[in-house]
Amino acid sequence: GLLLLAAALGVTAAARCPAPCVCDNLRAHVLCLNGSLTAIPDTIPELTRKLDLRGNSFMVMPAGAFLATPYLTHLDLQRCKVERLEEGAFRGLGRLVYLNLASNGIALLSQESLDGLSSLQQLILEGNRIEEIQPGAFGHLGSLIVLDLRANALVYLPDMVFQGLQVLRWLRLSHNALHVLGNEAFAALPALRRLSLDHNELQALPGEALARLDGATRLDLGHNPITYVAEEALAMASLRHLFLDHAFLQDVAPDAFARSPQLRILDLRENQLQGLPPLAGAGGLVRVTLDGNPLLCSCLLRPFQKWLARARVQAEGACAAPPALRGRSLNSLRSPEMRCSHLQPPPSPTTPPEQPRAASSRQCPRRCVCSPDFHHGSCANRDLREIPRDFPEDTHLLDLRQNPFRIVPPDAFPGLKELVSLYLQRCSIRVLRPGALRGLESLVYLYLTNNHLSTLVAAAFEGAPQLAYLDLDHNAFTHVPAGSFRLLPNLISLHLQHNAIGELAEGDLAGARGLRWLYLAGNAIRHIAPASLAPTKMLEKLQLEGNHLSEVPTAALQGLPALSELKLSRNPIKHMGNSVFLPVASSLQHLYLDNMGLEQISPYAFTGLGPKIRSLYLESNKMSNIPDMRNFTGLEILNLQDVPFHCDCQLLPLHRWINKLNLRVGATCGSPAEAQGLKVKLSTTFQTCPGWGQGEAGETNPNKTKAASKPRKKKRSGKSPARGFSRSRA
Repeated sequence: GLLLLAAALGVTAAARCPAPCVCDNLRAHVLCLNGSLTAIPDTIPELTRKLDLRGNSFMVMPAGAFLATPYLTHLDLQRCKVERLEEGAFRGLGRLVYLNLASNGIALLSQESLDGLSSLQQLILEGNRIEEIQPGAFGHLGSLIVLDLRANALVYLPDMVFQGLQVLRWLRLSHNALHVLGNEAFAALPALRRLSLDHNELQALPGEALARLDGATRLDLGHNPITYVAEEALAMASLRHLFLDHAFLQDVAPDAFARSPQLRILDLRENQLQGLPPLAGAGGLVRVTLDGNPLLCSCLLRPFQKWLARARVQAEGACAAPPALRGRSLNSLRSPEMRCSHLQPPPSPTTPPEQPRAASSRQCPRRCVCSPDFHHGSCANRDLREIPRDFPEDTHLLDLRQNPFRIVPPDAFPGLKELVSLYLQRCSIRVLRPGALRGLESLVYLYLTNNHLSTLVAAAFEGAPQLAYLDLDHNAFTHVPAGSFRLLPNLISLHLQHNAIGELAEGDLAGARGLRWLYLAGNAIRHIAPASLAPTKMLEKLQLEGNHLSEVPTAALQGLPALSELKLSRNPIKHMGNSVFLPVASSLQHLYLDNMGLEQISPYAFTGLGPKIRSLYLESNKMSNIPDMRNFTGLEILNLQDVPFHCDCQLLPLHRWINKLNLRVGATCGSPAEAQGLKVKLSTTFQTCPGWGQGEAGETNPNKTKAASKPRKKKRSGKSPARGFSRSRA
């Protein structure tokens, strides 16, 4: 009925279709792709069911942004540079079943961020920079089936963080940095069937947290630095498939899986196992995969081999030693071949004893609110002059925002050994005294934004060795506080955006050897010393947009083998020389060079870059040509809007390449006069160029034979002709 009504009102709907969108009234679809929208258009037809806004620039999703389109069922907001979801941003979308927010810059999910989405079934938040999820954030999503949180910046999952997701079946947490899970983190997921925790930083099997998942049948824990699986470590009554591949396993206890009676498939590929004991507790096991382990097929492996035969378990793997048996499959071995020659079994790792949880004997401080269910304490905006004390000892999150503390004294948080998140934004803080965080041995997140800090001493962080996320945005730093991070071996993310930092000097980041994400946008940085980033060999993201750099800091990029994202947007870099990204060419995937006033790029500026590049932003610059990028075969995003290309014969290779890309790039001619304003891919000025007929014959002259066109393709793309030039889009 809704579709018929939309068709009946087609004329009205068409009249309201906002530029630069395309409206399909019959199917009630609206597409506004890869444009320059900074706000949700208020003229989208009310009866729209599917709204695709990919590739715009919204930054903030305000409250009530979609109140004018209450019939939406599908909403796509991928790659829209969204950094914040205000409370009530999606209110009124009670019919929405699919929401895609992938590849944005969202850092925090608060309690009301997703309010109003009572029918939502799929929520995709992959590829943001979510550092923290507040309990209650998903409390309004009672219909959600799939939650995708891959490739974010999560380190910790608090208790009951997924409360409200009563029908969730698949939770995807891969490619984060998780190393702490609350024992009750998964307690509110009764329908969960699949949990993906691969590619994280878990050092031990989180058995207590996983025991809450009675119905889960598949668990992915591969690519975590887990060294040992202890006795009865996994108690999951319905588990059938367990993946522990590509970890650091050295030993597995005989009854490690005794409390998972339904386990059928156990994947232990690419570990450090020299052998296994008989897994007598796993009575239902059908297959064990051990490929890629240094298996020692001596007499020590005989008990395991006999168990395999007795239990009729299929084993996949091959011997690494002794030399006489190297390469032999486990299934082909016979006991007499497995000899011992003075071999001693390696000692089994021992698991550290669990520390008893401290019972909470304190009351909540006056003028504050404490939630025992969520282990929260809050005294936000109470006009307090001193930091309150005597919070319950099991407090995990403490919110002290918007109080004029001015100073954080030594031992300011006594007894809070379990505190994970501390909020001190907008507290007029000028000084963090030495020992200010002493005793906060579980602290992971510290938010100090919008204060008056201009310096820090390393001793301020004494006693908080687990701190992983430090947010110092919007303070008064004129330089990076050198040496301040040497007591923070687990620091992963450092925010120093929107300060007044003038340079990055050698020694500034000393001690930050585990740093992965460094945010320095919105400062006044003019110079980056060649050795300034040397301590951060694990750095993956470097954001320098909105500074005063006049050249690419090539020398400083040396020694960063993991750097995958570099943002140089809004720096006054006018000229780009040869090989400026060569030091990070083997790892770089996302490169931001937009809004710089860039006038000239050397033909060899992108030397070394190629198939690994997934996104390249060059919009809003002043150059008239760009280097040959035909080997950028992995591109998913290319933005060339607002660049005044000179559409003459020198630009013909770019014209041909763009016509072969299955991407919207927005390239427009700025000159000559007869081509001004035309899309580069549509301009007719190239038709007078030498070789035009040869290059375009496959598209413009249908009378040419296929035999004539094939040699040209082979000649033009020497390495990978099919991948470099995909089908063109109209």
